[in-house]
Amino acid sequence: MAMSVGSESTHEDEGIVDINTTPLIDVMLVLLIMLIITIPLQTHSVSIDLPQGNPPPSTITPPMVTIAISYDNSITWNGTPVPTDDDLQARLRGAVTGPEENQPEIHIHPDRLTDYKTVAHVLAVSQRLGVTKLGIVGLDQFMEGQ
Repeated sequence: MAMSVGSESTHEDEGIVDINTTPLIDVMLVLLIMLIITIPLQTHSVSIDLPQGNPPPSTITPPMVTIAISYDNSITWNGTPVPTDDDLQARLRGAVTGPEENQPEIHIHPDRLTDYKTVAHVLAVSQRLGVTKLGIVGLDQFMEGQ
């Protein structure tokens, strides 16, 4: 006695009606490879003439100005006391006149006991007057553990 697999309505003379997808997948892969090979490479390049070698070092060293702010909030300009705020502004205006490459480097050196508002005021005046080369030096005194 034979065992039948599937539904009972199938007869021996009926064929399989499922589509064989293997050749279809093979054709699609071949077409995909052909498409990838035939696509031209996109070369978006911009030609730029870049300088070769290292630039020469600057021959002009800018002057350096030290603004020291002491513990009693008094301000000195390269060791010379600055009595008023107008005098500080006049000195800063004199420092920023001329081309930017000739402006002096201004180093602000606050004392550890200086009020923050005095340092902030000097920074604000410097920024308002257009000082571009400005830095705070002597920050090692503010590091913890010293």
